[in-house]
Amino acid sequence: MASTPTRTTPTRSAPSRIDTFFDITKRGSNIATEIRGGVVTFVAMAYIVILNPIILSSGQDVAGNALGFPQVAAVTALTAGVMTILFGIVARLPFAFAAGLGINSFLAVSVVGQVTWPEAMGLVVINGLIIVLLAATGLRRLIFNAVPVQLKIAITVGIGLFIAFIGFVDAGFVRTTGSASPPIGLGIAGSVATIPTVIFVVSLLITGILVARKVKGALLIGIVASTIIAVIAELIFKVGASNGGENPAGWNLSVPALPAQIVSLPDLSLIGQVSFGSFERIGALAALMLVFTLVFTNFFDAMGTMTGLSREANLADAEGNFPRLRSALIVEGIGAVAGGATSGSSNTVFIESGAGIGEGARTGLANVVTGLLFILAMFFTPLTQVVPTEVAAAALVIVGTLMMAQIKDIVWTEFSAALPVFLTVTVMPLTYSIANGIGAGFISWVILRAFSGKAREISPLLWVVAAGFAIFFARGPIEMLIG
Repeated sequence: MASTPTRTTPTRSAPSRIDTFFDITKRGSNIATEIRGGVVTFVAMAYIVILNPIILSSGQDVAGNALGFPQVAAVTALTAGVMTILFGIVARLPFAFAAGLGINSFLAVSVVGQVTWPEAMGLVVINGLIIVLLAATGLRRLIFNAVPVQLKIAITVGIGLFIAFIGFVDAGFVRTTGSASPPIGLGIAGSVATIPTVIFVVSLLITGILVARKVKGALLIGIVASTIIAVIAELIFKVGASNGGENPAGWNLSVPALPAQIVSLPDLSLIGQVSFGSFERIGALAALMLVFTLVFTNFFDAMGTMTGLSREANLADAEGNFPRLRSALIVEGIGAVAGGATSGSSNTVFIESGAGIGEGARTGLANVVTGLLFILAMFFTPLTQVVPTEVAAAALVIVGTLMMAQIKDIVWTEFSAALPVFLTVTVMPLTYSIANGIGAGFISWVILRAFSGKAREISPLLWVVAAGFAIFFARGPIEMLIG
């Protein structure tokens, strides 16, 4: 008699070690989705490998030295890759890292006019160590809560306007007139009269259309497409370089031309080029205020970005807390230390990670994928030198626009808050300094609010910060008195 086959109840396969480590299934995702999300995040962020070296290599330090474009491109990709993977493994969240646009602009425009590049990167390292300490002790959250939400928004908006203004200037769309009034004007003699500036306008429109249509990787696609147009324009019109203004119609920094090679070994010679001599060069007070500005910019940009991304990924609770919060904040501080140590500028969480989250990424596995792609990008740095400043400037204006969008959340009906917000936003671009904008906003906030009968609403920490900025603004006379 034939035996009846035994029926077995199908069992669900046990989750893999990767699944268990990253909580992939627990967060409603799968490995394929995480890989796809990591790729999309890289595509959305890859422009930083081009944009960061353009920004940093454009600034000469107090000794007349500049950072090399290919070297910065290589360390930008390396640091972004390592920090993104580290954050993914430690914090296990899909928040990718790269050089922060606000801080790199601050370094290139404001800091290196006073110190050397190694000294500037030393300040970035100190900034990162302070952030790690603040995060480890829990003080970071306390300080974050002490600053009114209106000023937090104003800082982001002001940096956006500042970045956009830098883009307009770098593209030659806005130029000095050489007169007392008006001090600046449109192009040359009030006209967009050069091929590079026209390329900037075309690049701005192309990228703007892509962003408006919500095309994933819009910034990168816009940069690549516009660079191709720029290369063709240079072949036809033979514009040449501006040579420091000798040829006003020329390309600002780099002439768009095809490189001799596409793949090369990365030049990592900038790693370790760090000095802490800024305290001796410009004095302890001025150096500390630069560190304070770096900490503050890094601090609020990262906290706001992580809070927004965690909410987008449905990983945050009602109070904005998300899994492994303290670990995330500590690693974010390490990103600043790593960025300074490699001379690639402070690395922080990128809002473009939202592109991968939109594709379904919910865990740190997506970060591992993004990070590996950044490391691979190190070997393609010759391609980044093809991109002219005018094309990158259009990307800056787009990024500035996206940051400016938060102005909708500012309440303008109460003047004791409106004026400090306005000063924060406008002083940054008008004085070409993020620090000046933050300082003007903080000082005016505590004074106006105090004399409007709202002194009890002001945190003691905010008074301390405002007092520090008052000393910063008066440091010239103070140093003369001390000397």
